[in-house]
Amino acid sequence: MHGVAVDPIDLPAVDEVVVTTLVDNTYDALLPSSAAVSRAQLRVGSAAAPQFLGGRTNVGLRAEHGFSALVEVRRGLLRTTVVFDAGVSPDGMRLNAERLGRDLRSAQAVVLSHGHHDHAGGLAGLMGRRGVRALPMVVHPHVWARRRLALPGSVDELPTLSSSALSAEGFTVLERRQASLLLEDTVLVTGEIDRTTEFERGMPAAHQEWADGRWQHDPLVVDDQALVVHVRGRGLLVITGCAHAGAVNIVRHARRLTGGLPLHALMGGLHLSGPAFESTITATVTALQAEEPDLVVAGHCTGWRAQHALAASLPGVWVPSSSGSSFTLSGC
Repeated sequence: MHGVAVDPIDLPAVDEVVVTTLVDNTYDALLPSSAAVSRAQLRVGSAAAPQFLGGRTNVGLRAEHGFSALVEVRRGLLRTTVVFDAGVSPDGMRLNAERLGRDLRSAQAVVLSHGHHDHAGGLAGLMGRRGVRALPMVVHPHVWARRRLALPGSVDELPTLSSSALSAEGFTVLERRQASLLLEDTVLVTGEIDRTTEFERGMPAAHQEWADGRWQHDPLVVDDQALVVHVRGRGLLVITGCAHAGAVNIVRHARRLTGGLPLHALMGGLHLSGPAFESTITATVTALQAEEPDLVVAGHCTGWRAQHALAASLPGVWVPSSSGSSFTLSGC
């Protein structure tokens, strides 16, 4: 684990966590449910379609290059709900939540894993479903960075978050660089991640940020952070957005913060897709095997090569992700 925290955070154990993937890159309506995971039904709604008799057709859920999860935590009689990331499109998270019958008005806080637009696009849709004009949002202070992808033959500046726009929308923005506890200490936000592995080197040269009056390489994405819950008698649930800090760095950081608690489950994007990252798949999978998790649900930017490697190396542990899936983690 490469050392422990000098002053470990006392993260109280909870009795149950339900993580519902509101937005992911895939939607497979034929995945079977099991004792631990509830999959969305083949039909989750209907829409106007004049080419069919009766003028309507069945619809499923939206899959898009983005990530959002609804995290519901129970500790005794206390129940808390967090929205972790918001997908890429303004209406994707809201639409899927509606079709799943999940009420976003129950959310008590929002946490952004980082500032990339495929994790913040649905924030306006979230506030549009709430009946009050205040919702705390935890972000890293670097979440406002202006960024672009400078590829050969094309330069694409990414949408940049606006603090004033989010405040006007009804969010109470809380900037925190260090780890912090939320909602009666049921949820831990890691804050900035320690980079300790040799193989997780961050983003390629094409990923740039505007700093000191010029565009320059942004390998670290320092605003990358994760969500952590301590499941009683099991260990840590770690939820990542893209894992720009490195999935293994994040897991080890979460364990150090909490005094060495074991990893129970890892969910979210692991950013192992594409030629810039596929070289780290073997080292990542080997390191995750050593953590001996009970559940790995890798989605979003993980990539098909990494998914195959995880499925082969962690049989009975790896479970496919899909928009609309709800995972129940119970304490013992």
